[in-house]
Amino acid sequence: MPRHFTLAQAERLLPAVERAIRLAIECKARYQEAEQAVEGYTQRLMMLGGAMVNREEILARKQRQQATAADLQQAVEEIQEFGCEVKDLDIGLIDFRCYYRGEEVYLCWKLGEDGITHWHGLEEGFRGRKAIDQEFLDNHRGDSPN
Repeated sequence: MPRHFTLAQAERLLPAVERAIRLAIECKARYQEAEQAVEGYTQRLMMLGGAMVNREEILARKQRQQATAADLQQAVEEIQEFGCEVKDLDIGLIDFRCYYRGEEVYLCWKLGEDGITHWHGLEEGFRGRKAIDQEFLDNHRGDSPN
C-alpha cells in the first residue's frame, strides 16, 4: 500500500532522497558503461568471425555489467523505501503521493529544485505540474498528522 505524505513530511525527506537519487544516477551511468563495453566487445568478436574469443575478458565484462545492474536496482529500491516513486532517473524526477481534496495526487520534485513546489494528478505527469498554492496547502493531507 503506497504511503501518502504532507508537503512538510516529503520535504523533510528531501536531503536523504537527493543523496539516494544522485547515487542511483551514478549507478545508472556505470551500468550503461558496462553494457556498452559488453556490446562493443561482442561486436568486435562478430567482425572477427568469433575466432579470437577471450573467455575471461567477456566473462569479466558481463560480471561487471551484472554487478552494476544490481547496484542500480539497490539504489532505486533505497529510494522506494522512503515511500516515494522514481519517475525519471535521467533527470532525477521523484513523486510523493498525497491526498488533495480527497483525491490521490503527487507532490513532484526534480533534482536541482530547492524544494517541492509543484503537484500533479496521478495521470497528468510532469507536464501537468501545478504550483503549490495556499489553497493546495489548506486542502492536502498525508496518511497521518505531521
